Amino acid sequence: MAQQKAATGNATAQDSALALRLRREVSGDILFNPFDLGRYATDASFYQIKPLGVVVPRTMDDALRAMAIARDDGYIVTPRGGGTSQCGQTVNSGIVVDVSKYLNRIISLDVEKRTCVVEPGIVLDDLNRQLKKHGLWFPVDVSTASRATIGGMAGNNSCGGRSLRYGTMRDNTISMDAALADGTLLHFGEVPRDMAWQNTEMPGRDLFRDMLALGEREAAEIAARFPHVQRRVGGYNLDALTPQPVNNMAHLLVGSEGTLAFTTRVELKLWPLIGAKVFGVCHFGSFYEAMDATQHLVKLKPIAVELVDSTMVALGRDIAMFRPTIEAVVKGEPEALLVVEFAEADQGANLAKLKQLGDLMGDLGFGWDQPKRKWGGVVEVIEPAMQAAITDFRTSGLNVMMSMKQEGKPVSFVEDCAVPLPHLADYTERLNKVFEKHGTRGTMYAHASEGCLHVRPVLNLKLDKDVKAMRAIAEEAFAMVREYKGSHSGEHGDGIVRSEFHAQMFGERIIHAFEEVKERFDPDNTLNPGKIVHPPKMDDRSLFRYAPGYKVENIKTVMDWSAYPGAAGGFQGAVEMCNNNGACRKLEGGVMCPSYRATRNEKDVTRGRANTLRLAISGQLGPDALSSDAMMDTMKLCVSCKACRHECPTGVDMAKMKIEVLAARAATHGLTLRDRLVGYLPHYAGLASRFPWLANLRNRSGILRTLFERIAGISAKRDLPEFRSDVFAPGGTAFGPDNGPEVVLFADTFNRAYERENLDAALRVLVDGGYRVHLPRAIDGGRPLCCGRTFLSAGLVDNAKAELKRVVETLIPFATRGVPIVGLEPSCLLTLRDEMLSLRSDEAAKKVSAHALLFEEFLVREAETGQLRLPLGAIDKSAHVHGHCHQKSFGAFAPVEKILRLVPGLKVEKIESSCCGMAGAFGYGADTYDVSIEMAEASLLPAVRKAADDALIVADGTSCRHQIKDGSGRGALHVARVLAMSLNSNVKTGVTAEGGGHR
Repeated sequence: MAQQKAATGNATAQDSALALRLRREVSGDILFNPFDLGRYATDASFYQIKPLGVVVPRTMDDALRAMAIARDDGYIVTPRGGGTSQCGQTVNSGIVVDVSKYLNRIISLDVEKRTCVVEPGIVLDDLNRQLKKHGLWFPVDVSTASRATIGGMAGNNSCGGRSLRYGTMRDNTISMDAALADGTLLHFGEVPRDMAWQNTEMPGRDLFRDMLALGEREAAEIAARFPHVQRRVGGYNLDALTPQPVNNMAHLLVGSEGTLAFTTRVELKLWPLIGAKVFGVCHFGSFYEAMDATQHLVKLKPIAVELVDSTMVALGRDIAMFRPTIEAVVKGEPEALLVVEFAEADQGANLAKLKQLGDLMGDLGFGWDQPKRKWGGVVEVIEPAMQAAITDFRTSGLNVMMSMKQEGKPVSFVEDCAVPLPHLADYTERLNKVFEKHGTRGTMYAHASEGCLHVRPVLNLKLDKDVKAMRAIAEEAFAMVREYKGSHSGEHGDGIVRSEFHAQMFGERIIHAFEEVKERFDPDNTLNPGKIVHPPKMDDRSLFRYAPGYKVENIKTVMDWSAYPGAAGGFQGAVEMCNNNGACRKLEGGVMCPSYRATRNEKDVTRGRANTLRLAISGQLGPDALSSDAMMDTMKLCVSCKACRHECPTGVDMAKMKIEVLAARAATHGLTLRDRLVGYLPHYAGLASRFPWLANLRNRSGILRTLFERIAGISAKRDLPEFRSDVFAPGGTAFGPDNGPEVVLFADTFNRAYERENLDAALRVLVDGGYRVHLPRAIDGGRPLCCGRTFLSAGLVDNAKAELKRVVETLIPFATRGVPIVGLEPSCLLTLRDEMLSLRSDEAAKKVSAHALLFEEFLVREAETGQLRLPLGAIDKSAHVHGHCHQKSFGAFAPVEKILRLVPGLKVEKIESSCCGMAGAFGYGADTYDVSIEMAEASLLPAVRKAADDALIVADGTSCRHQIKDGSGRGALHVARVLAMSLNSNVKTGVTAEGGGHR
């Protein structure tokens, strides 16, 4: 009854009443608007089912209260963690309860016994960060560890890359506390079999007794029909119920996908941290040979053997963050790699294992000088940093595969079938023939040591013929798996994709037993129905993300999206690159996604924004959704840091997409006063410099601060950058020796108007280095050059194009003769390398873009070619360096560290930080100020405060320096000023660190 009621949606009045009641009785976030529901309608599968409402409970009591309210009104409930399911486990039509935002604590930790109790919403990486200081970790290391929650992992019976040693989630779950559908709270743990019949006081005695009786009754059938492979995560774990002295009832809940009970606590078995380890990257000229070799390599008892195929290597070479890793460890053009990992008690034993691996490869006939079929060998990886890089690439396998810029994508539905190792080579070869038969090809990677490969045929599920091919491939593949006595699912569970195939896998008698379990736990079918038992068809297109009738109108776009397929000039394809993998939900490491790290809201993560855009441009959120208030609210906390452009494995560029939203908004709703003040800054900066006392008056008046906040939305808590009369004026002149190598110094608006000391210092450094430095005047003789970034941030794309036209026309003579164009402000200079090419594609723009370099990039390039001659003196201090988000996105942060390390005596320390939170004008907003500070407090500001009083704080971004000053009271320097200080310590004349010098 509950499932039918949820599916029909009920009357709006009833839904509103439900929402009102939830808001009245449950603390937390109660989400019922169409935009929020759309964001929770998908997971990392190809399904989409819009829920009736979403509850993000603040406490576990709130979660249980929400369940009770849903039960009273007859609605189904689906628990949700990180929403990274590959099979559609976390989508349904009732009430979704998201435990990931608030219910994420370690409740207790017993270091001596190596156990802990956690709430279900804690993320695996977050758990392991807290355990690390105790020398412990939880080793079910799934590839989605940065966003997968323990509750979701338990529901799925996750495995991870090292299950060869540590086993699955089931093997490492000691007990679970959970609420039944009727609200009964029970502890699921070890139960002595005789106690289940004798102890009348045991909570849940009748339920446990019935389950153990079922296990005893079906023991023979379970033994006959359950696959005898370690990686079997399909169906209910009935084998946990068969006769033995002690049964662990928690193991029945593990893998039940939220269909039996709502998890409130999980008790975990912990392990000592892995010490030193080594990798052997085994190369093979034949995929079949790699698969056949696996059964022999595991005899060396590695901790893992992971497959990387040639498709993944090729795609990885096109992804900036992975290219250096591939270049370092991949030799030649292998058809397949097997990454063999050893983690013995000491490094000596590891190195001995590596030698054995090389000897074994030789015994199997592989050698670097052999012909294709037996070509191969081992690349040894000892360095921890490179091991981490390989692991990062390997665990991003799914998303690397999804980075294909085409309508067809690798689709997950036979992805994690597991077969015994002796059959692995034959299985994969036959599977490839099945793909060929149906006119497609597949990608393969992952856990070779377990006979569990992530296999994805490339299909376009918008096409009926490809949906039919998917169905046929599934049936043929599963038949092969059964032939080899394997498992339909070795890692990712059942969900909607595989549940309907349980009858063939387990037989009708076991299916009836599954149904009996579900009926006993949840007689009204209110907990996540449609999974494991009574499922829909896996190819029911009404449940697809791209359902029949899905269409994107050919909307007018302002950027060039031609690299992508689909409507709106490719904008559709760019938006649809997001496959919901959730890498943007990571809480530490890298930059992405700073707003999510501050709020933990699905609305404020790259994935949530991409889903909203897809629903908007396909008409699923109503007319004019792209420029609506709700869309602006969705984009409000996006700081355009470009981290997703670099760190999203599928390359979703939300900063660029936001420009489309801002342009649509400006076109339909006009500009706010704040938009005008920000956008037109380059136009009025010159006038403000003539009357700086007037322009800066707002900072000195509490009344004006309040007024500006009220009428322009600029936070009264912020000082605005101070205008000055002695602005840096390029003037069209040149400095330095006439015969020196030429370079153009691009004077951006921010440094020119506010912090000319940085340009003075850069000019001093370049001249002292022997360069002929050009400071070109705009070719039209008007205002100084501007990259147009402020206009882009307000959606004024035509204005930005006009500014970039002036830049190209002025700088093309220099670019034509190969002169580098060097800038100081990352967001400005890198606009010439990024957005400019999306706004104009002429050869002049491409040439200027190709010669644009950040100041430190240029100096490092010169140093590496032996051309740099700077008389740097010692600075006996430490320098704590914060990287601008755009530097990190374009791989341009490393040069900052490299150039600073050339300064004698300077100890350079990188601040491990995400976005500073200022992000141009973002941090000045009255409505974004608090989030801005929260972003900075995540890592940047605490690191600055810990730095010694005499330490240098280095930050190339204007916004970053202002945030550091506002949040810590400490001044930060551009790297150019640090180099000028170094020159001053050697030659006590010229530009000082405080300013002066060339005008």
